[in-house]
Amino acid sequence: MSFIDPKATIELANHLIQQEAQAISALQSHIDADFVRACECLIAISGRIVLIGIGKSGHISRKIAATMASTGSPAFFVSAAEACHGDLGMICKDDAVMMLSNSGESDELVTLLPALKSLSCPIVTLTGNTQSTLARNSHIVLDVSVSKEACPLGLAPTTSTAAMLAMGDALAVCLLSARGFNEDDFARSHPGGKLGKRLLTLVEDIMHTDKTVPRVNQNNFIKDGLLEISSKGLGLTTVVDDDDYLVGVFTDGDLRRLLDKETNLQDIRMRDVMVTDCQFTQPQQLATKTLQQMQANRISAIPVVDDNNKVIGALNMHDLLNAGIV
Repeated sequence: MSFIDPKATIELANHLIQQEAQAISALQSHIDADFVRACECLIAISGRIVLIGIGKSGHISRKIAATMASTGSPAFFVSAAEACHGDLGMICKDDAVMMLSNSGESDELVTLLPALKSLSCPIVTLTGNTQSTLARNSHIVLDVSVSKEACPLGLAPTTSTAAMLAMGDALAVCLLSARGFNEDDFARSHPGGKLGKRLLTLVEDIMHTDKTVPRVNQNNFIKDGLLEISSKGLGLTTVVDDDDYLVGVFTDGDLRRLLDKETNLQDIRMRDVMVTDCQFTQPQQLATKTLQQMQANRISAIPVVDDNNKVIGALNMHDLLNAGIV
C-alpha cells in the first residue's frame, strides 16, 4: 500500500509548478524576429493551420489547434502517426504546417518532411532542439527548449510541454490581435453552453414585449404607475409621451423614497416624479453588456428602446438570471 507524505507531496507539487513557471518565463527571450515571422506566415495563408505532433506533443498540438480555431485562425490537428497512413491528404498547398516535437527527431514527423515539402507548405516548428532534423527542414523554428523536465525522473514531459503550450497560446493570441478578432467573432465560434449564452444572447431574446411591458403616460396619475409596477412585476414602469417615446422611468425604489417625503399621492402625476435621466438599452445589444450597464448603475431593471427612443421592451435581473447570463 502506498503512503502519501503530506509535507513531501506539497513540496514536490510546488517544486513542479515553480519549475514550469520558470520554463514559461524563460520563453520571453525566445520571442524574437522568428516569432514575428511565424505570425506573419500564419496570417498570410489562405488555407488552414495544420498542427502535427505525436505523443504528449500531439496532445499539446491538439489544444493549440483548438485555441487557434476558436480565436479566428482556422486550424485543426493531425496525428503524425495517422498522417503517415493517409491523413496527410487532409493538408493542402494553401495550408501552413506547425510541427511540435521537443527532440525534433520524432520518426513519425521526420517521415512526413518529404511529402510536406512536395506540397510547398510553409513549415513552422516548435522544438527544444534547434539543430534537429525537423528544425533544419523547417522554414521557421521557434525555440521552446527547457533546461530540464520538472519530473523527478527527468523523463516525463512536464516543463517541455508547458513551454510548448505557452508558445502556442502566444501565437494564437497574437494572430487574434492581428486579425482584429472581437467579442462578436468569439461568440460565433462558441454557440454552446453557458459561454455561448453569455456571448450570443441579445436583449431582444429575453426582454418583455407588447402588453407585458410596464408603460404609463407621463400625464397619468401616480396610481396608474403603481398599478403597472405591481401588475407587470419588473420593479419599474416606463414613462412615455403621447407618441410612446421614453421620457422617464419610475421604480419601486423611487416610490419608497417618495413616501418618505409625501403623505398624499392622490393628485401627483407621473411627470412630476419620474426619473428623466434614466438608463436604457436596445434590442440588438448583447445581454451581457446590458448586465454590465445595470451593475455599473446599480439598477435591477431597465427599459428597451428602438433607434427612435420608442419603448419596445423591458427586462430585469431575474430575466438575465433565468437566461443564464448572470
